[in-house]
Amino acid sequence: MKKKLLTIVLSAVLVCSTLAGCGSKTPELETIETDTETTVETEVADTTEEEVPEVPEETREGMYRSELTNDWIDEALKNQRPVAIMVDNEKTALDHYGLTQADIIYEMMNSTANDEITRFMCIVKDWGSITRFGSIRSVRPTNFMIAPEYNAIVIHDGGPFYIDAFLSNPWVDHLSGGFARIDNGKSREFTEYVTTGEIEARLEANGIDKEYNSYYMGQHWQFASPSAPVDLSKASDSKDCTLVDLPFPHNGSELSYDEASGTYLYSEYGKAHIDLENDNKQLAFTNVIIQCASHTQYDDNGYMQFNIINTSGDGYYITGGKAIPITWTKTHDAEPTNFFDAEGNEITLNTGKTYVGLVSTSRWEELILK
Repeated sequence: MKKKLLTIVLSAVLVCSTLAGCGSKTPELETIETDTETTVETEVADTTEEEVPEVPEETREGMYRSELTNDWIDEALKNQRPVAIMVDNEKTALDHYGLTQADIIYEMMNSTANDEITRFMCIVKDWGSITRFGSIRSVRPTNFMIAPEYNAIVIHDGGPFYIDAFLSNPWVDHLSGGFARIDNGKSREFTEYVTTGEIEARLEANGIDKEYNSYYMGQHWQFASPSAPVDLSKASDSKDCTLVDLPFPHNGSELSYDEASGTYLYSEYGKAHIDLENDNKQLAFTNVIIQCASHTQYDDNGYMQFNIINTSGDGYYITGGKAIPITWTKTHDAEPTNFFDAEGNEITLNTGKTYVGLVSTSRWEELILK
């Protein structure tokens, strides 16, 4: 889908560029020495084109392929904006509810304090099916630089005053606090959840459009056909990757490849991450993207942001037990982050859920892929 051009003002943020280039090496021609001359070996192209029969694209009545996962979902959801729910990742907040219903989950450092604790931002397309999701916590500036990529409505419970400038941006819609409090025997900050019907009611009460608006830049990802999935082993820079050990010291996030399901299973705090609202399923992802970016600390309390606007950096794309190095660029809050392979081609994802981990340049050398 061709992206629409927008004339919009960039957010006033602290940005520290970490430019990373990517290129391709031109192969050298092999020379052959003879008694009379030196000739250059060349390949003669086969000009005979084989006709490949066209395979009609599969269709399903009343359904379409999700722009977030490429899975078949109800066609009634086609124009519905997703939500981006901020979920507390402190150990006390466990176990979580509803997270296996997310299409994409971002995990990133939430503060330089508290052993660099992380927080989840969960992108959910079919939010009408939520029965219980959370627990919900506060938002940070970086989240308002990423959620608009999906034209997503941010759901959170407050945040530091550093978010105020972002809340005034016309491409930002959000719902803060006021969701259900459920007595779970924990202190109040761990008791707020999105429950059945709340999002619909809150959007109507606040006059927020639930359908994609003029700030939607079009489909974020390109997907491979399920009949011809991405096979990273064919890439010259591919490496085996059945374990992703993230450098998040507070919770020790890990993703382990399960060959039977073709997914990476998420664990933290030394155990499988399960969803109590959905049959104790473990969080699982077909695609894993690790994105390296610098960060700026605002104050002595540890408040910070990742520097991801008007900059670029390195990363990895991981799927099917393999990983390749990638680069990324991003120019505006509402502009999707673009990820490229070593040849400069935009990466193609496999059908399924995606995990995106933002890792600071200060921790990048501690990332383990094996």
